[in-house]
Formats: sequence, C-alpha cells, structure tokens
Amino acid sequence: MEMQQEIENALKIMIAGGIILYPTDTIWGIGCDATNPAAISRIYKLKQRTESKSMICLVNGERLLYQIFDKIPETAWQIMELSEKPTTLVLDKPRNIAKNLIAEDNTLGVRMIKEPFCFKLIERLKKPLVSTSANLSGMPSPRSFQEISPEILKGVDYVVNLHRDKICNQASTIIKLTLDNQVKIIRK
Repeated sequence: MEMQQEIENALKIMIAGGIILYPTDTIWGIGCDATNPAAISRIYKLKQRTESKSMICLVNGERLLYQIFDKIPETAWQIMELSEKPTTLVLDKPRNIAKNLIAEDNTLGVRMIKEPFCFKLIERLKKPLVSTSANLSGMPSPRSFQEISPEILKGVDYVVNLHRDKICNQASTIIKLTLDNQVKIIRK
C-alpha cells in the first residue's frame, strides 16, 4: 500500500510539471516526465549541468521503447536480454520526447527497468521517465539517500519515501549502439 501511495504522490507532481527524487534500480535519481522540456530544464539547472550533457530515460517495456525509437538494432535486444546488471543503451534518432533531452549527436540513453516502483510509476505516467544521478554536476553520485546533498533535496518538488536505507550499487553500464550495429562501451 505504501508503494502505491508513493506512486500516486510522484505521479501528481510529474503531471503538474514537477521534478521528483526517487530510488531506481541503481542509484537515487532526479526525474520528470521525459516529454516536458520545462521540467527537464529545471533538472539541468538544479544539477548545475549544461544542457549539452544529456540525461537518460527509463522505460518499462517494448511499447514505450518503440514510442521513442522508430528503429531499434537487433543487438539492443540481445544486450538487454544478456545483461546481468542494469544497462543503459544509447540509441540513434529518438523521437516523441523533449528536445532538450536529446544529445547533440541525435542520440538518447534509455534503460528498460524492472524495479517495481519505477516500473509501476512509468506504467501510470504512460511516458518515459527522466533519470539522472541525484548530485550536483561534477560531484560523486550518492550511494545512499543519506549522501544526497541538501541543495538537491530542497530543489525537487517531491522526495519519494521508499528505500531510504538501501545502499546502491554502482550506476548502470552504458553502451552506445548505432543503427548500423557499431557497439561502444562508454561505462562498464
């Protein structure tokens, strides 16, 4: 019941254009509706990060993935299936999302998520969820809720009240995958 209430609280904030602080399958993240450019700009400002450094999206299944990408290389499905830890794929030519989320080379990082809170929140939002580490640009990513800086805590519209005692693994693996099947590991 507690998770359901947190999903409803976070959903209300995001539908109204707000930004949230929430636990993901990796580290704590700052997020919003990935189709809302104003909310995305607020996240860049909060993190003190230039908009040329793109953020990623979380999706909860194939339907949303195909909503963002017209073409998905076959290799992407193999990587997702075989990955033992959360893996973010950077894919070409995203669409149907806010322009200020797309990298200068017309790519977007996306991660298919199974973690119950994020999965259900995305299911209710019916849109991809922005996810970026809950830290100021250039600072280390917090491994636990206790390590999140006061500036970040004060700068979001809602802090999800779940998993606050969890120590997080490292961030996700990042693999860039072009439409012509070139593969480049950006972060292991």
